[in-house]
Amino acid sequence: MFTERTRLLARIALLLVAGFLAVSLGAYWVSRDTLRHNLAAEGLPLTGDNIYSEIQKDILRPVFISSLMANDTFVRDWLLSGEKDTAQIARYLREIKEKYGTLTSFLVSDLSANYYYVDGVLKRVRPDEPRDAWFYRVREMQPAYELNVDPDAANRDIKTIFINYRVFDYDGRFIGATGVGLPLALVAQQIESYETRFRRRIYFLDAAGRVVLASGRTPPAAASIRETPGIRDVAERILQRHGSPQQLEYAHDGATVLVNARHIPELDWHLVVEQNDADAVRPVRQVLLVNLAISALVTLLVLTTALIAINRYQHRLEKAAATDPLTGALNRLAFDVVFQVALRDCQRNGQALSAILIDLDLFKQINDSRGHLAGDQVLRAAAELIRSQLREADVMARWGGEEFLVLLRDCPLENALNVAEKLRVTVAAHDFAAGGETQPLTISLGVAEHAAGDSAEALFHRADRALYQAKRNGRNRVETTPA
Repeated sequence: MFTERTRLLARIALLLVAGFLAVSLGAYWVSRDTLRHNLAAEGLPLTGDNIYSEIQKDILRPVFISSLMANDTFVRDWLLSGEKDTAQIARYLREIKEKYGTLTSFLVSDLSANYYYVDGVLKRVRPDEPRDAWFYRVREMQPAYELNVDPDAANRDIKTIFINYRVFDYDGRFIGATGVGLPLALVAQQIESYETRFRRRIYFLDAAGRVVLASGRTPPAAASIRETPGIRDVAERILQRHGSPQQLEYAHDGATVLVNARHIPELDWHLVVEQNDADAVRPVRQVLLVNLAISALVTLLVLTTALIAINRYQHRLEKAAATDPLTGALNRLAFDVVFQVALRDCQRNGQALSAILIDLDLFKQINDSRGHLAGDQVLRAAAELIRSQLREADVMARWGGEEFLVLLRDCPLENALNVAEKLRVTVAAHDFAAGGETQPLTISLGVAEHAAGDSAEALFHRADRALYQAKRNGRNRVETTPA
């Protein structure tokens, strides 16, 4: 069964736990929602803006270089003049490559089908060669340029991002294609550095939704995001071709993924920036766990403090309920409990049990002559003196106004008489302070031993008769009565 103290501590613990949980979880939910809102409304768009600026420097720059090459009068005049000096165009392409730090630079003539690079003629393009399909695609397309990823035959087939720019004569007729190439691995490394810097997943999609550029940490899509679980739910919105960024989200593996997507018209690619909200709110969750740990510690400290305070308060109450406040001796109610325990021990073990009833002689005269405060002072001092002469196993109680009852365990009548005489002599020899003066004091004592079949009333009655006899015989003496 639960005690009242246990129920009180349980209520305190419940209130503390409920309060700490409400505050901690409330703060967590507000912080999580605010973080997600700020991430979707500001964090991801800002990352997209920064990356777009970086892309303009790192990827669009080669587009501008290719545009300059395609519109260079030297290139057009050289093609139109019959491509007579191969060393001349090779030197031009080498200067472009070295000046702008590209992996390669090239020119393909539609007139001769020659593929020129920094060392001269690399090969002749042919319609039936799959690796030359790009050139015939460029010849027929409407936009001024395209980006494609192909192995670079001039550089050990390194995967390269080529900017293929159409070249026209002065009458607007197609005469070739020129441009530069960047190593795909270098661009992927740049994207990976963006991911590390911004702590988000970044990749580029073509118009069909296929990943065309990503870091090594981003696995390629199966075919298109239209077929990829989770993101396929928002694929059509991602692949829309309008300039304003899209703030989207989709569910994947039980988590919500926040998405910022934008179309880059210069490349006809779609820039996608993603962040799993579980990663974003992980610091908030860590703060929640720390708060819960602190709350648990505070709860434990509060309960420990409450338990100590309750125990102390209960001890004080128990002491106040069991002892006489003036003398510190047990009161009659507490003495009855102690006596019943001692009586059972006596009956079970066959040990002797004796009682001494003590009365302070002529105590009323002290109260009348010195006052009640002085009387209380003498009464308190007498109780302390008597208690100092007893064993730890002996029990003393205040029996009445100036009467005390001493219970002696494992003490036959003869020994009890010796103890009583010792108490009488000690008190008679002591000078008690009373109102600033000394006060002599004597005591009368009645001794009785518990007999088989005795009740508590019988034992105390015999002790009381012995005390009455001691007072009748002149006080300051010890008397006993037979059982």
